[in-house]
Amino acid sequence: MQPMYPMHAAPPFQAPPFGQRPNASGHPVGAVFLGFFASVIVSLLYSGLILATYKDQSITTANTLYLGHALLNGAIVGWLIGLVGHRNTAAHVWGAVIAALGALFGYTNAIVLVLAESRGGGAVWDLVRYEPFWPAKAWWTDNSGEVDWFSPLGLVLAAAAAWGIAHLIGNRRRQP
Repeated sequence: MQPMYPMHAAPPFQAPPFGQRPNASGHPVGAVFLGFFASVIVSLLYSGLILATYKDQSITTANTLYLGHALLNGAIVGWLIGLVGHRNTAAHVWGAVIAALGALFGYTNAIVLVLAESRGGGAVWDLVRYEPFWPAKAWWTDNSGEVDWFSPLGLVLAAAAAWGIAHLIGNRRRQP
């Protein structure tokens, strides 16, 4: 007769039964899509505001509106991503990217709309054919051809606002 071996203790956790998944918190993909759509709407509103007021703007007013748009875009995107994506870090990072792109495209689309309103649709068609990246070049440089440091500052503000607000709101949410 062989000696009996002692029984092993059960593991400290029990695996979920087959077919059941643990409760996941948040919807990161939905959060990113919602943030994208909100960023598009905020950027379109900014472009419309610039189109309506560009004749009466000074450089200081234009820079202030751009930085305000970047902060607002980042805040709205970050708030939505934090609410829907919860603690998902990838959703927070994508929210920062989307907010920065929203700040960039809001500005460049405003330039194209102003060009179309002031010089007509033919100027926009010529722009598309001969110099398609002119709005991005105009975003990057000022009137003297030097780098306009408000432009990258707007991207940083939008990204930082989106990530920070998404992180704060997402981490405040309880895990189920």
